[in-house]
Amino acid sequence: MPKNMRLTKGELQKMRASCQLAASTLEMIAEHIQPGVTTDRIDQLVDTFIRDHGAYPSPLNYRGFPKSVCTSINEVVCHGIPEARTLKDGDIVNVDVTCTLPAENGFFGDTSVTFYVGEPSPSAIHVTEVARKALEIGIAAVRPGARVGDIGHAIQTFVESKGCSVVRDFCGHGIGRQFHTEPSVTHYGRPGTGPLIKRGMTFTIEPMVNLGSWETVVLDDDWTAVTKDGSLSAQFEHTLLATRSGVEVLTRRGSILPHSEDRPYAELGPLSAPAAFSRSSGR
Repeated sequence: MPKNMRLTKGELQKMRASCQLAASTLEMIAEHIQPGVTTDRIDQLVDTFIRDHGAYPSPLNYRGFPKSVCTSINEVVCHGIPEARTLKDGDIVNVDVTCTLPAENGFFGDTSVTFYVGEPSPSAIHVTEVARKALEIGIAAVRPGARVGDIGHAIQTFVESKGCSVVRDFCGHGIGRQFHTEPSVTHYGRPGTGPLIKRGMTFTIEPMVNLGSWETVVLDDDWTAVTKDGSLSAQFEHTLLATRSGVEVLTRRGSILPHSEDRPYAELGPLSAPAAFSRSSGR
Protein backbone atom coordinates (compact mmCIF):
# COMPACT_ATOMS: atom_id res chain seq x y z
CA MET A 1 0.00 0.00 0.00
CA PRO A 2 1.41 3.47 -0.86
CA LYS A 3 2.73 5.67 1.93
CA ASN A 4 0.55 8.47 3.30
CA MET A 5 2.31 11.65 2.19
CA ARG A 6 1.83 14.71 4.38
CA LEU A 7 -0.06 17.38 2.46
CA THR A 8 0.96 21.01 2.10
CA LYS A 9 -1.39 23.76 3.34
CA GLY A 10 -2.58 24.32 -0.21
CA GLU A 11 -3.18 20.63 -0.76
CA LEU A 12 -5.08 20.38 2.53
CA GLN A 13 -7.42 23.12 1.37
CA LYS A 14 -8.14 21.15 -1.79
CA MET A 15 -8.70 17.97 0.21
CA ARG A 16 -11.08 19.79 2.55
CA ALA A 17 -13.10 20.81 -0.51
CA SER A 18 -13.30 17.20 -1.70
CA CYS A 19 -14.29 15.97 1.75
CA GLN A 20 -16.98 18.64 2.03
CA LEU A 21 -18.39 17.60 -1.34
CA ALA A 22 -18.58 14.01 -0.09
CA ALA A 23 -20.38 15.26 3.02
CA SER A 24 -22.80 17.32 0.91
CA THR A 25 -23.50 14.25 -1.22
CA LEU A 26 -24.68 12.36 1.86
CA GLU A 27 -26.86 15.33 2.84
CA MET A 28 -28.41 15.26 -0.63
CA ILE A 29 -29.03 11.51 -0.73
CA ALA A 30 -30.49 11.37 2.79
CA GLU A 31 -33.72 12.92 1.53
CA HIS A 32 -34.20 10.00 -0.87
CA ILE A 33 -33.86 7.16 1.64
CA GLN A 34 -37.35 5.69 1.83
CA PRO A 35 -39.22 2.46 1.08
CA GLY A 36 -39.58 1.77 -2.64
CA VAL A 37 -36.41 3.54 -3.77
CA THR A 38 -33.93 1.31 -5.58
CA THR A 39 -30.23 1.32 -4.81
CA ASP A 40 -29.71 1.92 -8.54
CA ARG A 41 -31.58 5.20 -8.11
CA ILE A 42 -29.32 6.12 -5.20
CA ASP A 43 -26.34 5.41 -7.43
CA GLN A 44 -27.71 7.60 -10.22
CA LEU A 45 -28.36 10.51 -7.87
CA VAL A 46 -24.91 10.29 -6.33
CA ASP A 47 -23.18 10.04 -9.70
CA THR A 48 -25.02 13.08 -11.10
CA PHE A 49 -24.47 15.21 -7.98
CA ILE A 50 -20.75 14.54 -7.79
CA ARG A 51 -20.16 15.13 -11.52
CA ASP A 52 -22.25 18.32 -11.44
CA HIS A 53 -19.78 19.64 -8.85
CA GLY A 54 -16.73 19.02 -11.02
CA ALA A 55 -15.67 15.81 -9.32
CA TYR A 56 -15.55 12.10 -10.12
CA PRO A 57 -17.33 9.31 -8.18
CA SER A 58 -14.22 7.46 -7.00
CA PRO A 59 -15.64 3.92 -6.66
CA LEU A 60 -16.65 3.78 -10.34
CA ASN A 61 -14.24 1.42 -12.15
CA TYR A 62 -11.95 1.30 -9.10
CA ARG A 63 -10.41 -2.16 -9.41
CA GLY A 64 -13.44 -3.08 -11.50
CA PHE A 65 -16.19 -1.84 -9.17
CA PRO A 66 -19.16 -1.20 -11.51
CA LYS A 67 -21.01 1.63 -9.73
CA SER A 68 -20.48 5.12 -8.33
CA VAL A 69 -21.39 4.43 -4.69
CA CYS A 70 -21.61 1.49 -2.30
CA THR A 71 -25.03 0.63 -0.86
CA SER A 72 -24.98 -2.05 1.84
CA ILE A 73 -28.33 -3.30 3.14
CA ASN A 74 -28.97 -5.23 6.37
CA GLU A 75 -26.50 -8.16 6.51
CA VAL A 76 -24.22 -6.58 3.89
CA VAL A 77 -21.14 -5.33 5.72
CA CYS A 78 -19.63 -3.20 2.95
CA HIS A 79 -19.10 -2.80 -0.81
CA GLY A 80 -22.71 -3.54 -1.73
CA ILE A 81 -23.28 -2.95 -5.45
CA PRO A 82 -26.33 -0.82 -6.36
CA GLU A 83 -28.97 -2.71 -8.33
CA ALA A 84 -32.71 -2.86 -9.03
CA ARG A 85 -33.41 -3.98 -5.45
CA THR A 86 -35.82 -1.67 -3.63
CA LEU A 87 -35.44 -0.51 -0.08
CA LYS A 88 -38.10 -1.92 2.24
CA ASP A 89 -39.63 -0.69 5.47
CA GLY A 90 -37.41 -1.83 8.35
CA ASP A 91 -34.19 -2.06 6.30
CA ILE A 92 -30.98 -0.36 7.29
CA VAL A 93 -28.71 0.79 4.45
CA ASN A 94 -25.19 2.17 4.52
CA VAL A 95 -24.38 4.66 1.76
CA ASP A 96 -20.63 5.00 1.28
CA VAL A 97 -19.59 8.02 -0.78
CA THR A 98 -16.13 8.80 -2.12
CA CYS A 99 -15.38 11.59 -4.56
CA THR A 100 -12.27 12.85 -6.34
CA LEU A 101 -12.06 16.66 -6.68
CA PRO A 102 -11.12 17.86 -9.20
CA ALA A 103 -12.10 14.91 -11.36
CA GLU A 104 -8.61 14.61 -12.86
CA ASN A 105 -5.69 14.13 -10.46
CA GLY A 106 -7.74 15.40 -7.53
CA PHE A 107 -8.00 14.65 -3.82
CA PHE A 108 -10.24 12.04 -2.25
CA GLY A 109 -13.00 12.54 0.30
CA ASP A 110 -14.58 9.43 1.85
CA THR A 111 -17.54 9.17 4.22
CA SER A 112 -20.51 6.93 4.96
CA VAL A 113 -23.68 6.77 7.06
CA THR A 114 -26.16 4.03 7.88
CA PHE A 115 -29.75 5.14 7.31
CA TYR A 116 -33.05 3.79 8.62
CA VAL A 117 -35.64 2.91 5.99
CA GLY A 118 -39.05 3.46 7.57
CA GLU A 119 -39.40 2.01 11.06
CA PRO A 120 -36.50 -0.22 12.16
CA SER A 121 -36.55 -3.18 14.53
CA PRO A 122 -34.95 -2.92 17.99
CA SER A 123 -32.07 -5.06 16.70
CA ALA A 124 -31.50 -2.73 13.74
CA ILE A 125 -31.50 0.29 16.06
CA HIS A 126 -29.05 -1.39 18.41
CA VAL A 127 -26.40 -2.33 15.85
CA THR A 128 -26.71 1.01 14.05
CA GLU A 129 -26.38 3.10 17.19
CA VAL A 130 -23.47 1.04 18.50
CA ALA A 131 -21.69 1.61 15.17
CA ARG A 132 -22.49 5.34 15.28
CA LYS A 133 -21.10 5.69 18.81
CA ALA A 134 -18.07 3.56 17.88
CA LEU A 135 -17.06 6.11 15.26
CA GLU A 136 -17.34 8.93 17.81
CA ILE A 137 -15.17 6.99 20.26
CA GLY A 138 -12.61 6.23 17.57
CA ILE A 139 -12.33 9.87 16.53
CA ALA A 140 -11.85 10.90 20.17
CA ALA A 141 -8.78 8.64 20.36
CA VAL A 142 -6.96 10.49 17.56
CA ARG A 143 -4.09 12.74 18.60
CA PRO A 144 -0.43 13.09 17.62
CA GLY A 145 1.63 10.64 19.64
CA ALA A 146 -1.16 8.08 19.91
CA ARG A 147 -1.06 4.89 17.89
CA VAL A 148 -3.51 3.23 15.55
CA GLY A 149 -3.94 0.43 18.09
CA ASP A 150 -5.33 2.99 20.56
CA ILE A 151 -8.14 3.77 18.11
CA GLY A 152 -8.92 0.11 17.51
CA HIS A 153 -8.81 -0.75 21.20
CA ALA A 154 -11.21 2.04 22.12
CA ILE A 155 -13.67 0.98 19.42
CA GLN A 156 -13.43 -2.75 20.16
CA THR A 157 -13.84 -2.30 23.90
CA PHE A 158 -17.01 -0.26 23.46
CA VAL A 159 -18.57 -2.43 20.75
CA GLU A 160 -18.02 -5.68 22.59
CA SER A 161 -19.40 -4.16 25.81
CA LYS A 162 -22.66 -3.72 23.89
CA GLY A 163 -22.81 -7.37 22.81
CA CYS A 164 -21.78 -6.69 19.21
CA SER A 165 -18.61 -7.48 17.25
CA VAL A 166 -16.12 -5.51 15.17
CA VAL A 167 -15.34 -6.71 11.65
CA ARG A 168 -11.68 -7.73 11.23
CA ASP A 169 -11.57 -8.23 7.46
CA PHE A 170 -11.94 -4.55 6.47
CA CYS A 171 -10.49 -1.41 8.00
CA GLY A 172 -9.93 2.32 7.66
CA HIS A 173 -7.03 3.64 5.61
CA GLY A 174 -4.85 6.57 4.77
CA ILE A 175 -6.22 8.84 2.06
CA GLY A 176 -5.23 11.96 0.15
CA ARG A 177 -4.07 12.11 -3.44
CA GLN A 178 -4.73 8.36 -3.54
CA PHE A 179 -7.84 6.44 -2.48
CA HIS A 180 -6.06 4.00 -0.18
CA THR A 181 -2.66 4.53 1.46
CA GLU A 182 -0.93 3.64 4.70
CA PRO A 183 -1.77 3.33 7.50
CA SER A 184 -4.34 0.57 7.76
CA VAL A 185 -6.65 1.66 10.57
CA THR A 186 -8.05 -1.46 12.19
CA HIS A 187 -11.07 -1.11 14.45
CA TYR A 188 -9.77 -3.61 16.99
CA GLY A 189 -6.41 -4.03 18.66
CA ARG A 190 -4.19 -3.38 21.64
CA PRO A 191 -3.31 0.06 23.02
CA GLY A 192 0.18 1.32 22.31
CA THR A 193 0.57 -0.77 19.16
CA GLY A 194 0.47 -0.03 15.44
CA PRO A 195 1.65 2.98 13.44
CA LEU A 196 2.27 6.26 15.24
CA ILE A 197 -0.23 9.02 14.52
CA LYS A 198 1.58 12.15 13.38
CA ARG A 199 0.37 15.69 12.81
CA GLY A 200 -0.77 16.13 9.21
CA MET A 201 -1.79 12.52 8.62
CA THR A 202 -5.11 12.07 6.78
CA PHE A 203 -7.02 8.82 7.15
CA THR A 204 -10.45 7.30 7.63
CA ILE A 205 -12.07 5.63 10.60
CA GLU A 206 -14.99 3.46 9.50
CA PRO A 207 -16.00 0.79 12.02
CA MET A 208 -18.17 -2.01 10.68
CA VAL A 209 -20.20 -3.48 13.54
CA ASN A 210 -22.10 -6.78 13.41
CA LEU A 211 -24.95 -7.84 15.62
CA GLY A 212 -23.55 -11.38 15.69
CA SER A 213 -20.12 -12.76 14.81
CA TRP A 214 -17.42 -10.55 13.27
CA GLU A 215 -16.78 -13.03 10.46
CA THR A 216 -17.63 -12.07 6.87
CA VAL A 217 -17.99 -13.73 3.47
CA VAL A 218 -17.45 -12.09 0.07
CA LEU A 219 -20.08 -13.05 -2.52
CA ASP A 220 -19.42 -14.29 -6.04
CA ASP A 221 -19.40 -10.74 -7.43
CA ASP A 222 -16.02 -10.37 -5.63
CA TRP A 223 -17.18 -7.19 -3.89
CA THR A 224 -20.23 -7.62 -1.67
CA ALA A 225 -19.19 -8.62 1.86
CA VAL A 226 -21.89 -10.06 4.11
CA THR A 227 -21.95 -11.33 7.68
CA LYS A 228 -21.16 -15.04 7.79
CA ASP A 229 -24.02 -15.72 10.20
CA GLY A 230 -26.56 -13.51 8.40
CA SER A 231 -26.78 -10.99 11.25
CA LEU A 232 -27.29 -7.27 10.72
CA SER A 233 -24.31 -4.98 10.15
CA ALA A 234 -23.91 -1.19 10.31
CA GLN A 235 -21.12 1.26 9.54
CA PHE A 236 -20.24 4.95 9.83
CA GLU A 237 -17.18 6.69 8.40
CA HIS A 238 -15.38 10.02 8.41
CA THR A 239 -12.15 11.26 6.83
CA LEU A 240 -9.87 12.84 9.43
CA LEU A 241 -6.82 15.06 9.76
CA ALA A 242 -4.52 14.67 12.77
CA THR A 243 -3.78 18.19 14.03
CA ARG A 244 -1.39 19.69 16.56
CA SER A 245 -3.99 19.41 19.34
CA GLY A 246 -6.09 16.47 18.21
CA VAL A 247 -8.24 15.92 15.15
CA GLU A 248 -10.20 17.73 12.43
CA VAL A 249 -13.14 15.90 10.89
CA LEU A 250 -12.76 16.79 7.23
CA THR A 251 -16.10 15.23 6.19
CA ARG A 252 -18.16 16.88 8.94
CA ARG A 253 -21.65 17.85 7.85
CA GLY A 254 -23.43 21.15 8.36
CA SER A 255 -26.89 19.68 8.93
CA ILE A 256 -28.60 16.81 10.71
CA LEU A 257 -29.21 13.90 8.35
CA PRO A 258 -32.83 12.80 7.99
CA HIS A 259 -33.54 9.09 8.34
CA SER A 260 -30.48 8.67 10.54
CA GLU A 261 -29.46 11.51 12.85
CA ASP A 262 -32.98 12.86 13.29
CA ARG A 263 -34.29 9.83 15.17
CA PRO A 264 -34.88 10.31 18.93
CA TYR A 265 -32.76 7.24 19.69
CA ALA A 266 -29.75 8.38 17.61
CA GLU A 267 -26.56 8.27 19.72
CA LEU A 268 -25.03 11.45 18.34
CA GLY A 269 -21.66 12.83 19.33
CA PRO A 270 -20.09 16.29 18.85
CA LEU A 271 -17.14 15.00 16.82
CA SER A 272 -19.00 12.82 14.33
CA ALA A 273 -22.25 14.82 14.15
CA PRO A 274 -21.41 18.42 15.15
CA ALA A 275 -24.52 19.88 13.50
CA ALA A 276 -26.65 18.25 16.20
CA PHE A 277 -24.86 20.31 18.84
CA SER A 278 -25.11 23.71 17.21
CA ARG A 279 -27.29 26.33 18.91
CA SER A 280 -29.92 26.11 16.19
CA SER A 281 -30.33 22.33 16.46
CA GLY A 282 -32.08 22.41 19.82
CA ARG A 283 -30.11 19.47 21.19
